[in-house]
Amino acid sequence: MTAARSASPAPGDSRWVVVLAGGVGSRFWPLSTAQRPKQLLPLVGEKPLLVETLERLAPLVPASRTLILTNASLVDAIAEAAPAIPRGNIIAEPRPAGTAAALAWAAHVIGQRAGKDATMISVHADWSIADADGFRNALTLAASAGEEHRSLVTVGIVPTRADPGLGYIEPGDVVSAAGGGRGVRRVARFVEKPSRERAARMWEEGYLWNSGIFAWPVGVFLEEVASLAKEIDLASHTKSLDAFFASVRTPISVDHAVLERSKRVLVVAGDFGWDDVGTWGALHRVREKDKQGNAVSGPVHVLDAHDNVVHADRQQVVLYGVRDLVVIARNGLTVVTTVAGSADLKRLVESLPPDLKDGS
Repeated sequence: MTAARSASPAPGDSRWVVVLAGGVGSRFWPLSTAQRPKQLLPLVGEKPLLVETLERLAPLVPASRTLILTNASLVDAIAEAAPAIPRGNIIAEPRPAGTAAALAWAAHVIGQRAGKDATMISVHADWSIADADGFRNALTLAASAGEEHRSLVTVGIVPTRADPGLGYIEPGDVVSAAGGGRGVRRVARFVEKPSRERAARMWEEGYLWNSGIFAWPVGVFLEEVASLAKEIDLASHTKSLDAFFASVRTPISVDHAVLERSKRVLVVAGDFGWDDVGTWGALHRVREKDKQGNAVSGPVHVLDAHDNVVHADRQQVVLYGVRDLVVIARNGLTVVTTVAGSADLKRLVESLPPDLKDGS
């Protein structure tokens, strides 16, 4: 009697998701603190950004194949916010070492658990996504392209404005028409944050925003890390998370360490309402607004005021006859700046006396 041949796993069965959830988010002070950082706050909707991220990803990959990388001090808070994620899938980075080290270790873990042919999709925990289906479709296309072409794939966002605060990607030659639209292309080059004038030119020329969304077979990525990322030495420290992170003397991003040096990088375009929610002012783009264009949360009364961002945490805020302000009120502390000025809030935080920095 001939033994039945086992069915090959569907592509999705070998896919994993890695969610980067470290950092403090100082630009969201005083609401965001080291103990309660941006990714654990309900900045866009009623749920914390991390929870919204995991819910968007759940139809693609189960919790058992979802890894969360975060600061050691946040493991308990993240475990409480995301109880469906196995505790062993929450990886505590002993020290900040950059996204190259974080993603290399995540790829190593996935390779150990599922083999080097498993595919890894990497996203950040603190984004706003308007079109969840479009987001998942782009991730699926990127993962498929990485598997088919044995390449590193990034999702470049179709810009909606000339933003000098973001990096850009120049798409190159088409390698596949999969997914329609712009298809799958080689990356011609990455561009660091440009001037506003250059950002406007790149927008017109069809450049994409560098989102930090990646997909690749873990074996391919680890090969590129070993040959290109001389700043990190995973091969000598595969048995110890602490030793590996301690060996990274200078933190470096995966863009600089691997992607900008590799000849195996592809890009697919994504158009799904992505926003990195980098500042209080960014909430004006992603929150629901009233008829005067104000994005408010909490007990707020507005009269003849336009295009403001207000976050009132259990205390009343009244605005009259002003525009383009950011107002944050929490625990008896009120912060007032402009929408434009909120982009430089980190500088303010660094100037504060210690008793104010915790937001109390």
